[in-house]
Amino acid sequence: MGLVIALNKGRIFEECLPLLAACQIQPTDDPKRSRKLIFDSVTGGHKIIVARSADVPTYVEKGVADVGITGKDTILEYGDDMTFYERLDLKIGACRMMTAGPVGVLEPEQGIRVASKFVNIARKYFQGQSKQVSLIKLSGALEIAPLLGLADCIVDIVDTGNTLKANGLEARETICDISTRLIVNRASMKTKFDSVQRLIQQLEEVVENTQPPEQAG
Repeated sequence: MGLVIALNKGRIFEECLPLLAACQIQPTDDPKRSRKLIFDSVTGGHKIIVARSADVPTYVEKGVADVGITGKDTILEYGDDMTFYERLDLKIGACRMMTAGPVGVLEPEQGIRVASKFVNIARKYFQGQSKQVSLIKLSGALEIAPLLGLADCIVDIVDTGNTLKANGLEARETICDISTRLIVNRASMKTKFDSVQRLIQQLEEVVENTQPPEQAG
């Protein structure tokens, strides 16, 4: 039975295509040349949906997609009341969710102004620190918020940290580690159990076989 798979567009989509290909799931059209957002698969009757990261959990939760592949940051930001299963860490797109601020500048003890795309993650983190914060939701270029006096610090995904350094910021506290995850619709886990479980097992084997020796196992 074919599955509808929602994929996070961008880096995750590009890195996941080889994993899916190893599971004999390949789009009929070349995604790099096509402007399509829904692809049929060469074999197996699967469909692949290319979606914005924030929409992948919604498609899975509402049953539009049987499974979804997106970042842990998207899942955490979606909230604690999610009604889908998180079943597999694909171990790609690894990075960290961190706080960051101007080099050498201390944050105020209370009333911290925090700029972030991930306001739910930021809120939960600072509540756990028993700190009062004022959250400012931005969609991009978070690094300039402290430089313009809009925020005391930011909460964002950090990979190399080079962008922070280039803008006079430093990484501070790690909130959580981030990587790409496979999520499954609850109803599909029952009605398409064999197909879902086969995909999970195939991806587990592919992930295991593609990890460097020091990380494998």
